[in-house]
Amino acid sequence: MLEIRKKSKYLQLIYAYSDSGFSNDDWVINELKKHNYVSIAHRIFNLIPEYLAKKSRYNLSTQEFILEIPDVVFNIAELKTIQEGKIKDEYFEIYPNVLVRDRRILLHKDIEPDISLFIAETNISIFKQIAELVDGDIIIGGKINNSIPLEEFYGLIENFPTSYEKKLYAQARISSVLKNYFEKVKDSEKIYVKYRNKKPSNKGTNLKKIFEDYEVNKYQTIYDKLLSMLEDEENYNETTWQLEIVDILLLLYPKYIAVFREVPVNADDLTTKSLDYLFVDANGHVDVVEIKQPFDHAIMTKGKYRDNYIPLRELSGTVMQIEKYIYFLNRWGKRGENFLITKYKDELPKGFKIHITNPKGFIIMGRENNLTNEQKHDFEVVKRKYKNVIDILSYDDLLNRLKLTIKQIKLR
Repeated sequence: MLEIRKKSKYLQLIYAYSDSGFSNDDWVINELKKHNYVSIAHRIFNLIPEYLAKKSRYNLSTQEFILEIPDVVFNIAELKTIQEGKIKDEYFEIYPNVLVRDRRILLHKDIEPDISLFIAETNISIFKQIAELVDGDIIIGGKINNSIPLEEFYGLIENFPTSYEKKLYAQARISSVLKNYFEKVKDSEKIYVKYRNKKPSNKGTNLKKIFEDYEVNKYQTIYDKLLSMLEDEENYNETTWQLEIVDILLLLYPKYIAVFREVPVNADDLTTKSLDYLFVDANGHVDVVEIKQPFDHAIMTKGKYRDNYIPLRELSGTVMQIEKYIYFLNRWGKRGENFLITKYKDELPKGFKIHITNPKGFIIMGRENNLTNEQKHDFEVVKRKYKNVIDILSYDDLLNRLKLTIKQIKLR
């Protein structure tokens, strides 16, 4: 059995023996004596004799067994003071190559020691997964820049997949957290989504036909549908999810009569952008819509910056993306209008004109159900900041709007 123990100066890996007790033929000690090296737990921990603690079952210098000590103990990290500019904090620095080759790993002194922080249920090395996705040092907790807050790290461990599409899904979940704190992160979500798109996916009912007669039934059905999707999100690939949300948006915003997907925009004859969704209203005016699966994405930081919660990179990056799309659309102007009318003439009424006149953006992403009241307040400030150009809606916003609409209709 393996155990992690935190001492005043060291982080220790305890190799505890079963009820059968310790044997002089023990494989761990034999490997150390024979090869000066041993790998434990599916090669997750890689150890050399120099890492043996002084108070361990086996004494390196005398090569004798100490019967009074029941377990073999390795020091795998040493407590050090780390300084970055004016910021100073204490971290356990993992010894070289114990977890990952040629990578510095720092764990804050306040970390709660547990073997689950290192090994996932499927015997996946947590830190090898992180190292595959991130360049540079891996810093957990504390005040040093580019560190993952301890709460985020614990949340990552708690939500780590067990057996479902092991490696791809694991990397996608980890990547969704890491890219909020590290600059260069592989887009593993894109790889996972591409994989999921090749597999059969849930297909929802045609909502538009259901809601023709009774408004209450219509909005109640939309509410139930959205709630069900959020509870069963894993079984939707990205394309199916977006198409289902598009159906819901068209029912919630009846002013839109058409939606075009993957619309090419060429504003300067050099750069072509592809808009996920372009919504067209009854007057021909266009708006840009970006739909993100919740995928456990947080939208606000858990810690404060200058006494405020701020948007995480996933949200601020999506806002920037929409602003660019709107900028390119406006530059495209009359030339773009003519292009869109020609390209989509078969999908529009005869003689229908498209107008690019200060398009508005919509972002549908994230959940608020795990935010504190203070985080929700700061998220509302962010939404109001961009409201003149972009409407930012969480999936909980959509649920609340539906509930209020149903109540209001019943009061008539």
